[in-house]
Amino acid sequence: MKIAFLINNAYGIGGTIRSTANLSRAFADRHEVEVVSVHRSKDTPAIPFDPRVKLTTLIDTRPGSRALTTGPLTQRPCTMFPGPAAPRVSGRTPYSALHDDRIGRWLRTTDADVVIATRPDLNGYLARDGQSRCVRVGQEHLSLAGHSDAVRTAQNGVIGRLDAFVTVSEADAAAYRAALPDVPTRIRCIPNGVPAPVVEGSARDADVIVAAGRLIPVKRYDRLVDAFARVADAHPTWTLRLYGRGPQQARLREQIDRLGLYERVQLMGSFAPIETEWAKGSIAAVSSDKESFGMTIVEAMHCGVPVIATDCPHGPGEIITHDHDGVLVPLDSGAEGYALALDRL
Repeated sequence: MKIAFLINNAYGIGGTIRSTANLSRAFADRHEVEVVSVHRSKDTPAIPFDPRVKLTTLIDTRPGSRALTTGPLTQRPCTMFPGPAAPRVSGRTPYSALHDDRIGRWLRTTDADVVIATRPDLNGYLARDGQSRCVRVGQEHLSLAGHSDAVRTAQNGVIGRLDAFVTVSEADAAAYRAALPDVPTRIRCIPNGVPAPVVEGSARDADVIVAAGRLIPVKRYDRLVDAFARVADAHPTWTLRLYGRGPQQARLREQIDRLGLYERVQLMGSFAPIETEWAKGSIAAVSSDKESFGMTIVEAMHCGVPVIATDCPHGPGEIITHDHDGVLVPLDSGAEGYALALDRL
């Protein structure tokens, strides 16, 4: 059987890309697998894909490419989702009719038996342009509540034309079933998986706390830094390492310097594969306001590192059993509650 994934940019860094790399690798044990990246922003993927997985690009967006600006199609808007729900390449760059053409043409001509789309607008393209002979599966890597009203309404309007719609948490699957009671599509939860680690697990003998993810507001690394500051004097040998990149980097650097933690808290940048870095830590920290799943939780657990996570919707509470294989911190306890958990571990 041939299975194909449709993803916005397989060359970036993020949970959707990591989970696609992991799942495509697992499928490749028994199937022919292709990952189709709408965009190609780099020469090589930041997160490696299994060599058995064919990687295909529809639009080259590497530095110097003019693919998004050259030709009549780039001057016309895309037709997938209206107004504020219209898809974007990244930031302020919108999809155009070029995307309609490239994505639609691939969907109408692929010989894949199963096509799995990985975000709302791509789920829309799959519902509209996917062949009826294919099994068409939409994936939700955020959550029903995690989208804007416009995107939520647009995606909900196309789910009924898919064969299946998959969330990463049971709570989110229940929310979709409640929101779409008359939709015939199978709505199921399939949690993200990670491969067995190739590194030796943590010995938990280093005074290091590790966190990893995009440096964006919802991850609330400011809360983590604040919590660490509250216990730093009581634990003078401990350090905190933050792996990732994103728009919050400058603000976090200012916070770290203002709290006098520049020798104790390190912004490590992006790192892939991340397993070796988890294994260097003795505590893994997740401080988000929302986590649709929490890939970092499972990755850290696989490397033998105990996890402290905010008990935010939806993922952490479905992965961690409090006080058994991790610690869940009530979201409303803020930095003080998180500091108490850090101090305890």
